[in-house]
Amino acid sequence: MTSIPAIPPIRLVLGEEDLLVARAIAEVAGAVRAVDPDTDVREWDAGSATVGEFVSGVSPALFGGGTIVVLRNAHNAKKDLTAAVLKYADGPVDGVYLVVAHAGGVKGKAFADGLKKAGADVVLAAKLKRPADRTAFVREEFRRLGARCGADAADALLTAIGNDLRELAAACHQLVADTGGAITVDVINRYYRGRAEVTGFAVADAAVVGDVPGALEALRWALSVGMDAVPIADALATGVRNVAKVAGAGRGSAFQLASQLGMPAWRVERSQAQARGWTPEGLALAMDAAAEVNAAVKGGSDDRGYALERAIFSIAAARKGETVGGRR
Repeated sequence: MTSIPAIPPIRLVLGEEDLLVARAIAEVAGAVRAVDPDTDVREWDAGSATVGEFVSGVSPALFGGGTIVVLRNAHNAKKDLTAAVLKYADGPVDGVYLVVAHAGGVKGKAFADGLKKAGADVVLAAKLKRPADRTAFVREEFRRLGARCGADAADALLTAIGNDLRELAAACHQLVADTGGAITVDVINRYYRGRAEVTGFAVADAAVVGDVPGALEALRWALSVGMDAVPIADALATGVRNVAKVAGAGRGSAFQLASQLGMPAWRVERSQAQARGWTPEGLALAMDAAAEVNAAVKGGSDDRGYALERAIFSIAAARKGETVGGRR
């Protein structure tokens, strides 16, 4: 495969903000795979990777096609691997795209400096520590989604959600999906008044790991501040579905599975953690419970809150291989 001019052959991602690192890597993968869907992805942790693995990884694919090589935690790389990567950077292989993720601190600085000197494309992914930077992130996130958001609305969302970029990004996606992109302070306050971190996804995240008390607390608070039952039921279904998709995909890094599953890498990583303890039979029971509660809340159930509570108990029981009211 001939190199694609618009895509840098070497990208250096500097920083420890997981979401920004994941996006910088995914941007390269997405651009290459848009041209060649069969592009091979090879990923290693630089702290444990060997020179032989790296050399093999950047070798042209046996049957042609592109290759993406991802080295994570480059600040932990040993001297021999650092030397091998820098030597490669002086003459990258046509059709191979190398992405090196480095924490950006003093440790391993010579590695990062060497890649810069070799002409690597540098993407900054540092933690956003200043309030102004986080406000800018939220506004840019909405812009990426085709919506507009003033600084006052962005600040309101930060106040409601907190500083975790993954949670902020998820909230932006949800708000755009629900509102069509008209993001104002009033909209933020309506969605997140009270304990804003209590969303449908907070309920679902607790339910799929069997945390019944946490899920019920989140549910009752969400309902008490006026959240509608429908998005909560949707979130439960999405949470179970994501766990099922990840569990069925087998082993692999979040990055490798993200494009395969059509999910963001951060969501794959979270679902992988949530999938521990589930069986295929349990997931089938949980999906039945999610479908049942969706039908109930959207079909005018007399007590939608009770339907949601029962779904939480059913999902948690399914994780143990049980049904509500007794063992299978």
